[in-house]
Amino acid sequence: MRFNDVGRLDGKVALITGAGGGMGAVAAHLFAQQGAAVMVADIDGDAAAAVAAEIVAEGGSGAHVCVDVAAEAQVKAMVEETMTRFGGLHVLYNNAGIMMGADDNPVTTEMDVWHRTIDVNLTGVFLACKFGIPAMLASGGGSIINVASFVAHMGAATPQIAYTMSKGGVLAMTREIAAIYARQGIRANSLCPGPVGTPLLAELWSDPARKARRVVHIPMGRWAEAEELARAALFLASDDSSYMTGQSLIVDGGITSAYTTPE
Repeated sequence: MRFNDVGRLDGKVALITGAGGGMGAVAAHLFAQQGAAVMVADIDGDAAAAVAAEIVAEGGSGAHVCVDVAAEAQVKAMVEETMTRFGGLHVLYNNAGIMMGADDNPVTTEMDVWHRTIDVNLTGVFLACKFGIPAMLASGGGSIINVASFVAHMGAATPQIAYTMSKGGVLAMTREIAAIYARQGIRANSLCPGPVGTPLLAELWSDPARKARRVVHIPMGRWAEAEELARAALFLASDDSSYMTGQSLIVDGGITSAYTTPE
């Protein structure tokens, strides 16, 4: 796949967290294809470097940074490196997130699971916005995309209390950021995926019987492809969504439209 001369993100700088694999890596390639200079950020520095190298080899503009989004100093350095390398920041795609296997109901979930999930999924988004928003304002504005989940809109059939709470918090934070900065040229929206066929989900649902029990709740009868979510993120990142802010874009194969009950 070669890069077009002009794309929907032509001249923009995009910072994508969790871009060393899964949805983030697919989005990094797509954003670069559409003309953006992409900073690939991930806690796995080697994976981030590989994605950035692929983008450059394909004719795009990419660089990488190793970051734990739960660490304030590292997130600050991530934004500073983006500004130094590319001279601006127009798209902040907060994609990094975790779902821990020991995350269960409120009674059985251990505090270390709770804290780490909140630190990455919610505090990580806050920190990226804390340091990213001033950079975006200095760059003339842009679009923030915060990854939440369909479980931020409805309870999960399988208990995952820390994850569900963290993603609900992302929705609330995104709405407030949108209201604060709407007249300063910054839009903020949440992207709410249903189950996506990423390595993380494949590991959690490695048991075929367990996977089948989950897929039955999806009206379309399948997991999403990572590219389907990347294209939704591209819509939010681009001027195609120029009058959209403070909203939640649900891309879930119809899960939230259907009635379901826990097992």
